[in-house]
Amino acid sequence: MNIFRLAGDLAHLLAIILLLIKIWKTRSCAGISGKSQILFAVVYVSRYLDLVTTYISLYNTMMKLVFISSSFATLYMMYVKFKATYDHNHDSFRIEFLLLPCFVLSLLINASFTPLEVLWTFSIYLEAVAILPQLFLVSKTGEAESITSHYLFALGSYRALYILNWIYRYYTEGHYDLIAIFAGAIQTILYCDFFYLYITKVLKGKKLQLPA
Repeated sequence: MNIFRLAGDLAHLLAIILLLIKIWKTRSCAGISGKSQILFAVVYVSRYLDLVTTYISLYNTMMKLVFISSSFATLYMMYVKFKATYDHNHDSFRIEFLLLPCFVLSLLINASFTPLEVLWTFSIYLEAVAILPQLFLVSKTGEAESITSHYLFALGSYRALYILNWIYRYYTEGHYDLIAIFAGAIQTILYCDFFYLYITKVLKGKKLQLPA
């Protein structure tokens, strides 16, 4: 494992911790898109089904279990424990318009046409766009709390660091995965406007506001 992969994993873990802390401490999931969290849960489950077939390392197994369990913990808090605070009206993105195209694309473009490989590819495509409902919610409400902004920044940083990981692996190992690189680039591009606003506003103590 190289430093970019480790830093990406830690940024991803930090994003999840920030999100869970925000919901638990405020006893509210206001400003958080349940639709995005559903998509992330689908991403983790479909990607990490190899837990039952393949053992890589203790680190790998633990991280996969953390991502799956934390995604379902988030959904429990949003749709059960703190359901009354969830903003159904603004969180109105139609996620079927993301799920279906990503699944069809994974059937058409994949490394090998096997169940686990198709599901892994589906998870890569879906993760690239899973943040759209959250960004859509922020644009509809007009602003995001600081901790929500920190969560989004950590999540975006994770994918940006993974791009550096792929570049590093290409030059040191000759390894590359065009599907993962393409989807990761799309995902990072989606965060670019947010990154700019985060650096110019949130880090100066202002609330993040996305254009409607």
